[in-house]
Amino acid sequence: VQLVESGGGLVQTGGSLRLSCAASGNTKNINAMGWYRQAPGKQRELVATICSGGGSTNYADPVKGRFTLLKDNAKNTMYLQMNSLEPEDTAVYFCDADSVVSSIAILGYWGRGAQVAVSS
Repeated sequence: VQLVESGGGLVQTGGSLRLSCAASGNTKNINAMGWYRQAPGKQRELVATICSGGGSTNYADPVKGRFTLLKDNAKNTMYLQMNSLEPEDTAVYFCDADSVVSSIAILGYWGRGAQVAVSS
């Protein structure tokens, strides 16, 4: 599975950005995808996840009500709509996909990341 993020950039506080993550390769066994972010000097943290089956989503508390995760199954593309951005959202955002290998094994894949910078 290959994941390619796009859509990052520089925006002012209160602005919006939309990230995209295009998945290719053997995508049929992906059962969940998500976005993580890593700010300078900090550990990578969960932003939001979505299950492939029912499409249920889960958001980290800092982004609830501001970020929306969407998935276009026909295009194998996941989006992260980010509104009301704050300087604390500045980070490299990574796309993640979990692929079921067997009944007891799941492989995780990462994209290379997209930089998001929010100026105050």
